[in-house]
Amino acid sequence: MTNRNLSKLTCGIFDHLDDDGRDAARQYADRLTLAEACDSLGFYAYHLAEHHCTPHGRGPSPNLFLSSVAQRTRRLRVGPLVMLLNLYHPLRAFEELCMLDQLSGGRLELGVGRGSLPIELGYFGISANDAPGRYEEASEILSNAMKDQKLSYHGHHFELNDVPLTLRPLQRPYPPTWVASNRPESAAWAATNGANLACVGPASIIRKTTDAFRAHLPRTTNPDDREPFTGLLRMVVIARSDEEAYSLAATAYQRWLESFMFLYELNAIPTPPNLPLTFDAALESELCVVGTPASVRQHLLNQMEEAGANYLLCQLAFGNLPLDVSVYTAAKLQSELVARLC
Repeated sequence: MTNRNLSKLTCGIFDHLDDDGRDAARQYADRLTLAEACDSLGFYAYHLAEHHCTPHGRGPSPNLFLSSVAQRTRRLRVGPLVMLLNLYHPLRAFEELCMLDQLSGGRLELGVGRGSLPIELGYFGISANDAPGRYEEASEILSNAMKDQKLSYHGHHFELNDVPLTLRPLQRPYPPTWVASNRPESAAWAATNGANLACVGPASIIRKTTDAFRAHLPRTTNPDDREPFTGLLRMVVIARSDEEAYSLAATAYQRWLESFMFLYELNAIPTPPNLPLTFDAALESELCVVGTPASVRQHLLNQMEEAGANYLLCQLAFGNLPLDVSVYTAAKLQSELVARLC
């Protein structure tokens, strides 16, 4: 990645909406306040994960929460990252997404996926054997619906016959799409199909994925076309001293980790091998970046360049991190990172 790529760095927000220990209504209100702040600061988008039956995600209906975000903001784009398509009838998913794009004034960023923990699908009666085929069919149906006025499909899991599609997304031909994956083969598919890419992991490992992504981008003759986003996810905490940032982030990370591990421990499932089990391990693996504005700026720029990324997915709120810390981090990212690269 060249300095020219870094000069076009864009920042967005990623959120699990994990349980912060307070009433859900209060947490939702704080997140909407954070979204308003990020909107005024010029962040690009608010991406929300989907989880079920776990404190790791208090946003089991991302489109419902994001419709509230859209009404509280003017420019901030919104979208699930990812919407667990196995848990929706694809026709219902299409109609919900059309509504969100219309309600937001054409600000939908659409990420769909299978999900990372099969037990969540199992709670809804979706077996591990059925999930891959069901997802492939639902994904194909959703893609067709975005392009057609009438929908027919004959598959193993879904049967649709001349369904009139009377609701359309506002964005034409359809909203931007996202794939969340660290696998080069998935990145190649995303590039070929015009999707943006979101990754998490050490920068040196992610570079293989972003290289595969760029190697498969269609050639274009239009110099004004923006290169698709290659996103790098980082938990970010900025404070007035390195010590303060470390203390705040360490406490919040422990709370986030407990929520993350809830279903694994409840069901005696081995945790992912790359999950940092301590805050120091999270720093070492580059999942977390904390410190003063100057130190965080340098760490992030170095990691973005090494990863070949042009979109920073900032997890500004996690665990029991106070709202004012998240807002301060957002403001410093804008003034010390984005504004200085413009």
